[in-house]
Amino acid sequence: MDLTTAPSATAAATASTAPLKVAVILASNREGRFAPVVSDWFLSHTARRPGIETDLIDIAELELPIALSYRPDADARAQLAAVSSRLAAADAFVVITPEYNHSYPAPLKNLIDWHHAEWQAKPVAFVSYGGVSGGLRAVEHLRQVFAELHGVGIRETVSFHNAGALFDEEGRPKDPSACDVAAKTLLDQLDWWGHALRDAKAVRPYGA
Repeated sequence: MDLTTAPSATAAATASTAPLKVAVILASNREGRFAPVVSDWFLSHTARRPGIETDLIDIAELELPIALSYRPDADARAQLAAVSSRLAAADAFVVITPEYNHSYPAPLKNLIDWHHAEWQAKPVAFVSYGGVSGGLRAVEHLRQVFAELHGVGIRETVSFHNAGALFDEEGRPKDPSACDVAAKTLLDQLDWWGHALRDAKAVRPYGA
């Protein structure tokens, strides 16, 4: 698209009123992972917001090429096709990540590095879990990565410290008060930034 040509007022109005499309990225593929417990809890919060549409992208269900290439072959392009269009369609992202060895999982980095424009000028929020740190060291690394890709990191996070002890056998938080408030704050900010950036791009496309 010509960066000097602004979309019509009708297009801008449509972007403003349409539901916010949020891709929720489940970053763990480890055997016996705790990730689905956290994602189910988080999605129960997004489900209460009619202005948000979610698309759960589960790293464990992807088979992306490991070797990066500027000119991927037909097989690699086919593997990427399963997820690239979903990332491109998203207005915002929520990354649900554990902490492995002081950082985030390698398959998530692979997903990130295969894409570029898909992340640009879109807000990225983080829900983390782990041991004593609650996954926050992984989040701090991710903030730097997404900043390099022109993503807009959301200030507030949701983090579960010693996560396995915080949920009951049915996957519900034993004490939901703090995490429910944190989820609301995160989603409020994501909603604001998601609409602000989408509306801005409808008037003036982002050029990196």
